[in-house]
Amino acid sequence: MAATLSRQKLLREWKLYFFVVPSLVMVLVFAYFPAGSAIYHSFFEWAGGDTKQLIGFDNFRRAFHDQVLLNSFVTVSVLMVFSLFQMMPSILLAVLIHRLKSDRWQYIYRVLLVVPMIVPGLVRLFIWKFFFDPNLGVLNGVLDFTGLKSVLVALDHTFHWGVFYANVPIGWLSQPELILPSLFLWGFPWIGAVGVLIFLAGLQSIGQDVYEAAELDGIGPIGKFIYIELPLILTQIRLMLVLLIVATLGGYGLQLQLLNEYGGPGGRGMVPGLWMYNRAFYAGEFGYACAIGMIIFVFILVLTFINNRYVRVEK
Repeated sequence: MAATLSRQKLLREWKLYFFVVPSLVMVLVFAYFPAGSAIYHSFFEWAGGDTKQLIGFDNFRRAFHDQVLLNSFVTVSVLMVFSLFQMMPSILLAVLIHRLKSDRWQYIYRVLLVVPMIVPGLVRLFIWKFFFDPNLGVLNGVLDFTGLKSVLVALDHTFHWGVFYANVPIGWLSQPELILPSLFLWGFPWIGAVGVLIFLAGLQSIGQDVYEAAELDGIGPIGKFIYIELPLILTQIRLMLVLLIVATLGGYGLQLQLLNEYGGPGGRGMVPGLWMYNRAFYAGEFGYACAIGMIIFVFILVLTFINNRYVRVEK
């Protein structure tokens, strides 16, 4: 009887489903079709035009012997590990805002976090590129003003790095040894507005009775963070880990804008996404680039599965 009523309702209100059709068509055309096309063309030698030759798994075999690609996975692995530490400032700031007694000040801080999101990401990248400028950049200016450059020079003399010299500007983006440290420094103090807001949403779901019980047991501010707040926002942390995996492993805009299409001097900043972009738009090897994209997709899928499997929230 219920099934009959459902069919009757469907027949009676079928016109309403036309509102879903435009969104469904756009998702199919702009999301699923490009993905399916990438899978299809990864088995071809294809330069982006109408001519293509079926070569089977040759693109994938080539990828597993591509030293640049293999090295790029090592680089992106290091960046991903460091990104885990970059989550901590966002978590700590969310906790500090959550503990404010005044709702008004909580609202003000949330607004202050959202305002920088108005600035386009590309503009932020150009600003950071200016920060790293060896002659006019803010970073070298701060090091000279505070005397920290002399400390770096002394450490260089001690450990024989051959990177920092007294009368030579530091080329953060032009010296191979400083490429990874520059990518680590990017975004300092590493407070992401989206991350803070997501963590705040999780913290606000914690009942006040939990805090009252902790205070009766004599648990201090640090104990509340370790035993209450951090465990109870693991759902949000798991979500941020998924976003981090996708952004770090699949992204390349940062490296492309700060360095170049070859990952800077010595290719030290090369990541898989940038090599995929390089092979497609600079070498014209679109089929091979599609194969690299499929490999990146598999890595993201595996890491996401591991994250969802082992980052568990105890109810």
